[in-house]
Amino acid sequence: MFGYVTPNLTALSEADQARYRAHYCGLCHAIGNRHGQMARMALTFDLTYLTIFLSSLYEPEEKSGTARCMPHPVKEHAWAISSVTDYAADMTIALTYHKLMDDWQDDRNIAAKGASSVLKKAYARVRADWPRQCETIERTLADLSQVEKRRDPSPDAAARCFGELMGELLVYREDLWAPTLRQMGMALGRFIYLLDAARDYRRDKRKGKYNPFLAAGMEEN
Repeated sequence: MFGYVTPNLTALSEADQARYRAHYCGLCHAIGNRHGQMARMALTFDLTYLTIFLSSLYEPEEKSGTARCMPHPVKEHAWAISSVTDYAADMTIALTYHKLMDDWQDDRNIAAKGASSVLKKAYARVRADWPRQCETIERTLADLSQVEKRRDPSPDAAARCFGELMGELLVYREDLWAPTLRQMGMALGRFIYLLDAARDYRRDKRKGKYNPFLAAGMEEN
């Protein structure tokens, strides 16, 4: 689910593509500046979308420029950052940390365990700064784990958990936008979860893993 969103750059104008890449690079820089260079490996398109969306809504003051970096040492790239970028960087750490912990608990993935240890202190700082969001992430992922363990036959049981997580993630501030953002996040999260489950149907069936469509007895046409 995390890491599922990808941009369709061919549908964007050259100006919009440049704007997207500036936010993507800005988020990468923000992650590194706030949580260390190793944490930049957690960069995803999902949180770039969050940055652009919340920036459009709140229109925070932005800083921009060009710079070289480790992945692109030869050519300078444009970047754009704001307070929203810092928020997205922190949420990147929160989501990545819990994904790694989930990979360790489910599959005993040693690499995931090691990477989660690297992010443990960073996540503690993020949790202190954003307790509402992090408590919701922890609770909904725990609820999702229980849904999967009991192999709940209702596709919406698991989707609702991820929808609630997404709803809280979109709520940057408790303001007049919060109810609408929660509703939007809930719908988006449920859609992403079910879409991901449909994509993984054959793999989950082969490996005997929980999939809401398998649990509901649905078969491929």
